[in-house]
Amino acid sequence: MTLLKVDNVHTYIQQYHILQGVSFEVKQGEVTVLLGRNGAGKTTTLRSIMGLNPITSGSITFKGETIGAWPTHKIANAGIGYVPEDQGIFGGLTVEENMKVAMKKKDDATLERMDWILDLFPDLKQFWKKNGGHLSGGQKQMLSIARAYINDNDMLLIDEPSKGLAPIIVEKVMDSINQMKDKTTVVLVEQNFMMASTIGDCFYIIDDGHSVHNGLMNELKHNEELKRQYLGIA
Repeated sequence: MTLLKVDNVHTYIQQYHILQGVSFEVKQGEVTVLLGRNGAGKTTTLRSIMGLNPITSGSITFKGETIGAWPTHKIANAGIGYVPEDQGIFGGLTVEENMKVAMKKKDDATLERMDWILDLFPDLKQFWKKNGGHLSGGQKQMLSIARAYINDNDMLLIDEPSKGLAPIIVEKVMDSINQMKDKTTVVLVEQNFMMASTIGDCFYIIDDGHSVHNGLMNELKHNEELKRQYLGIA
């Protein structure tokens, strides 16, 4: 079942034409990875889905509804969680307060997800009363992912979760997303090809604001020409 469809989307940021025809589909229960060089338009694609960068043409459909003109809060309430590249946590609030602010409701299902998250990220439990601004980079990333997962979202958009993290923390983040893919659908932007190819089911390559290639991740692993041409991987 197709959960999200992005069709020929164009987005400007000020006078700059960033997305010039991005199209892709996300099937329910899969991890779809958006790949491309820095500046290709991957982050703008996620921000456009969330309504943070309004689209100028094209369409975005989620669960059968056209959401391209919706405000961000309505898109979030429809069931899309967002983990931004800059993590987006509140540094002056504790881990506990960050989680409570993110909760849309405090029902049994939410509290069950909270227990699951704290088992997945024991650092968050250990530093429950510590301000978010005092966490390590890896702990901040865990908190950012946890905040997006705490609600009953049908889809998570996760932007560059491994950026700036030590390899051992990248392994933890990979493990967390692998476990989450059994519970929700994920759209992942990730420069770390090892991570992307390990957890992704399918891929779309964005180059200079255009969708240029897509397929199964297992096929891309062995396609040296595509990796060299669009990802800079020798």
